[in-house]
Amino acid sequence: MKMEPKPLPFTSLTGISDKTMSIHHDKLYVGYVNKANEISEKLMAMHTSGVGLDAANQTYSELRALRDGETFAVNAIYLHEYYFDTLGGKGEPSGPLVDALVETYGSIEKFIAFFSATGMAVRGWVVLCWDTQAKQLKMYGCDSHNQGGIWGCMPILVLDVYEHAYFIDYGSDRKTYIQDWWKNLHWEKANEIYVQLTSHV
Repeated sequence: MKMEPKPLPFTSLTGISDKTMSIHHDKLYVGYVNKANEISEKLMAMHTSGVGLDAANQTYSELRALRDGETFAVNAIYLHEYYFDTLGGKGEPSGPLVDALVETYGSIEKFIAFFSATGMAVRGWVVLCWDTQAKQLKMYGCDSHNQGGIWGCMPILVLDVYEHAYFIDYGSDRKTYIQDWWKNLHWEKANEIYVQLTSHV
């Protein structure tokens, strides 16, 4: 099925400019959607024709390249959608997710400090997720879209720390960008995701 880009769920943010968000969403994210569709078409053509299947190997082959590109592009789409979907709020933490974070990390301040520090330590993404195997909240860092993800973990809060997310507005000051990201966090939406993921536990 062909993937379609989703619109931004907000109009403006604090600190993060409309220009940055327009480039981030309209060019980068939409570009990943287009590329994922192109890869999907090539994989389907290969499946239908059988051409290239005999040459498949793990060192280099067209199928290997397509499969690697597929996970990179599709993960980029999903991670960006999670990132966009929980922005546009007032940054005021409350609700069942916050209660669970306090229980897990000791206080909301300690969680925010740990999550933010992780954002300074990794090159791509910070993900707070519900680990369906461990049945608990977990935090993971990723250097690339298709590196660092854990099977069975469903994202709740996703922070993009690639330079394209902040360099126009903040230069190399990633720390201030992360501080402003918290100011724009839509905790109500994050709570909805958390409740949905944990309702069957």
